[in-house]
Amino acid sequence: MAAAGRLRGEGCCIISPVHGNPWSLAVVVGAAFLAGMVNSVAGGGTLLSFPALVWAGRDPLFANATNTIALWPGSLGGFLGHRREMKGAGRFAAALVGPSLLGGIAGAVLLLETPSELFSALVPWLILGATLLLAAQEPVSRFARRLGADGRGAAWWIGGVAFQFLVGVYGGYFGAGIGILMLAALGLLGLDDIHQMNGVKNLLALSINGVAAIYFIACRAVLWSDALPMAAAAVLGGFAGAALARRLGRTVVRRFAVGAGFFMAASLFLRSLG
Repeated sequence: MAAAGRLRGEGCCIISPVHGNPWSLAVVVGAAFLAGMVNSVAGGGTLLSFPALVWAGRDPLFANATNTIALWPGSLGGFLGHRREMKGAGRFAAALVGPSLLGGIAGAVLLLETPSELFSALVPWLILGATLLLAAQEPVSRFARRLGADGRGAAWWIGGVAFQFLVGVYGGYFGAGIGILMLAALGLLGLDDIHQMNGVKNLLALSINGVAAIYFIACRAVLWSDALPMAAAAVLGGFAGAALARRLGRTVVRRFAVGAGFFMAASLFLRSLG
């Protein structure tokens, strides 16, 4: 793994770039393409692209920041493609955008303040946790809709907003699986239409990842030689995902992402033992 230096200054970490070889770049670009496909259908693409960066020899901190930048255009596309589904859910979006932005920037700052060795040790656990979240997506979605069926009072709104802030912190710090968590937050607030929930979820994910991306760019934490081709590949993968969904369906794609996540987590656990 190439060495990386960190300097403190002007309110954030200034991080020197890390360069990879063409073969490792091909691996991470291919993973980004698959991640774009999976995200457009079922979510969980980070479980493919982020571990690929780590396996290609990138420092996990750089890899996480770079992955956020690379997949953000796909989040924008997902939001624009589902913006009609937000009709009638404006008050939920208005209540949760603020805590999403605050949580996202807090998580991004926390990430760059985490020692690289500590984050490297956390990576297998983060991937395993996100994989378990993705595996539980369907029951969580059903539970969230049941929560929203009767509507909730002020206490539930406070709880939902606070929970969304914590989701934002996690999203800015790592991010995989935030969609499932946000469905739970929306259920707490009384939203029970799954199409509206998905529309608001896309806006909130765009907010969390967007503010984190701005911070990572300002702190020079992004490996642009990886991020730019990965972003292009992820967008192309997103378009291909529509055809994949028609052929295989969301359930098959989600199971693929879950299987890949468990494999990546297990392999990184074994790698850390070696």
